[in-house]
Amino acid sequence: MKEERLDCRGLACPAPVLKVKDTLDRSPLDRLEVWVDNAAAKENVSRFLMRAGFQVQVREDQQAFVVFGSREGQESCEVFVPKADAETARILVLVGTSRLGSGDDTLGAKLMENFLATLKEMGPALWRVVFLNGGVHLTVEGSPVLETLKNLERDKVSLLVCGTCLNHFGLLEKKAVGETTNMLDIVTSMQLADRVISLT
Repeated sequence: MKEERLDCRGLACPAPVLKVKDTLDRSPLDRLEVWVDNAAAKENVSRFLMRAGFQVQVREDQQAFVVFGSREGQESCEVFVPKADAETARILVLVGTSRLGSGDDTLGAKLMENFLATLKEMGPALWRVVFLNGGVHLTVEGSPVLETLKNLERDKVSLLVCGTCLNHFGLLEKKAVGETTNMLDIVTSMQLADRVISLT
């Protein structure tokens, strides 16, 4: 049985996930213990291990999180998001702001509401929406576009929300829609997409 322990405390996103990935790439493991010191890294490492076929448990230990991954009796699976059907173009929308355009913040906020409400018109080509920096404010409790985003999610549009950004703004616990993610997943998503629309 192959086991390893990684200390990723003090590492900024996406370093903990990259360190886990490098470790698994070097040698297949049955068990992996990863120490991180923030909630965003805990979620990102946990999700990464689950996608790699591990059963995951987390405990808090002296201002740190310990993520235990065990693959005993589990089959390995694809770590990254699989490609969509070849017949369907994959459009990724990158939202790096809570307002659209500059000049008037009130108008910009309204334009963003209208833009997100209109995204459904892309139909099945709309694959994923990624929120980072100020855009993460759109995904938390009290957001005026929360119901719009939940409807997109119900329509099978994948919503990814930058964990480092949520943590920076103190919003990690207030996220109400989407999947907390890291820069590795964001870069991989951009690579898999057929087209990227960027709002920053």
